Amino acid sequence: MSWERGRDDIDALLANGELDRVQPSTSLGERMLEEARAHLRSARLLVDDDSVAAFSLAYDAARKASAALLAVQGLRATSRGGHIAIQDAVRAQFGGDGGVPAFRAFPRLRRTRNNFEYPDIDTPGSSSEDSAAAAHDAEAIVTAAASILATGKLDAF
Repeated sequence: MSWERGRDDIDALLANGELDRVQPSTSLGERMLEEARAHLRSARLLVDDDSVAAFSLAYDAARKASAALLAVQGLRATSRGGHIAIQDAVRAQFGGDGGVPAFRAFPRLRRTRNNFEYPDIDTPGSSSEDSAAAAHDAEAIVTAAASILATGKLDAF
């Protein structure tokens, strides 16, 4: 039985070319989850010395953990869909009302990371508090993704 929650949204992302179907791979999903954990550890090391890099690594941990779930399902964001497609696919399937609350932080992390990476004159810089909070939110996403993968209920979309 395939995962049903968010099916209409995933079908739309596929139809719009924002997601592609690829070979489903639990091993790839697990590898991506380990990379997410490594990014999170690195982010924590940089919180005080390089808060922008720490924030970016925390965001990358959240993104990679989210993409790991899609990899197990045989889904991957296209260059057209990018990080927003990952955000939308994960929110539709695992977040939102009745879903895992941790995934609700992903859009804010993405927007804030973009502001730090592509600032304008009015954009405040990142602080160690910002990056520590991002690491906390990313850890919740990584933990949630690991829990979902551990259920063994994800299969090819």
